Amino acid sequence: MKRCVILLAVLFTCVLLQPRQAICQQLAVQSASGKQTVLSKADIEGLPRVKLTANAHGEAATFEGPLLRSVLEKGGIALGETLRGKAMASCLLVEAADGYRVVIALPEL
Repeated sequence: MKRCVILLAVLFTCVLLQPRQAICQQLAVQSASGKQTVLSKADIEGLPRVKLTANAHGEAATFEGPLLRSVLEKGGIALGETLRGKAMASCLLVEAADGYRVVIALPEL
């Protein structure tokens, strides 16, 4: 189980500036081997950004920021062609400062 959990934890509390917009000061990316890389706000802002508009229940919402894949790669997590064999069972555990958790299978990224 140890090898299949990658922890992405928000180290500092996210401050909500406007509805649907959160700014974080630091992000820690930790691999299953225990190697941890801390990304600063500047590191994350330096990544390519994408913009997405989604419609739900008749309301449009626009989101902007780096792709999760880009953040993980910047944090030293190997994806793409290197994700083979036992690594296909790897997953991502995202944990927010308030304790909220989500798990995503890495091959789905």
